[in-house]
Amino acid sequence: MGAIVFTTVSSEEKGRLAKSLGADVVIDYKKQTVEEYVREYTGGAGFDVVFDTVGGANLAASFQAAAAGGSVVCIAARGTHDLTMVHSKGLSLHVVFMLLPLLTGYGRAHHGEILRRLAGLVEGGRIRPVLDPDVFSFSQVANAHKKLELGRAIGKIVLINDLG
Repeated sequence: MGAIVFTTVSSEEKGRLAKSLGADVVIDYKKQTVEEYVREYTGGAGFDVVFDTVGGANLAASFQAAAAGGSVVCIAARGTHDLTMVHSKGLSLHVVFMLLPLLTGYGRAHHGEILRRLAGLVEGGRIRPVLDPDVFSFSQVANAHKKLELGRAIGKIVLINDLG
């Protein structure tokens, strides 16, 4: 979409996948601290926009990686967070809870339009969903969570309803 995309990954395999999906620069966060890669790639200024799909404890790293006056967009901001850095850097924090329109009905039409546009991008080959090769049944959900917790999932985990 015209952005220069830097992404963090936890393994070479995930780095190769990110490159194949269009990332310009892949950063192994196990080999470089946030401070190190911000210095290397932005001269210490930080990134204009940080898109955080992990949230939790990772959100503090996103605040650290963002440039003064930058934006952090997070789709998993659950938990309590120290927002001191958001304030001191003048960051904009955008938290998106994608299921809210489905649960409340508020904004459902707009959400539907976003999903239609997304479907068009997928159908046009501009976005490629990535699914982990292992498929789990609902009765195996503990195994699916274990794979995620161990960082072994590549893409989204698929669950199949085997409970009726």
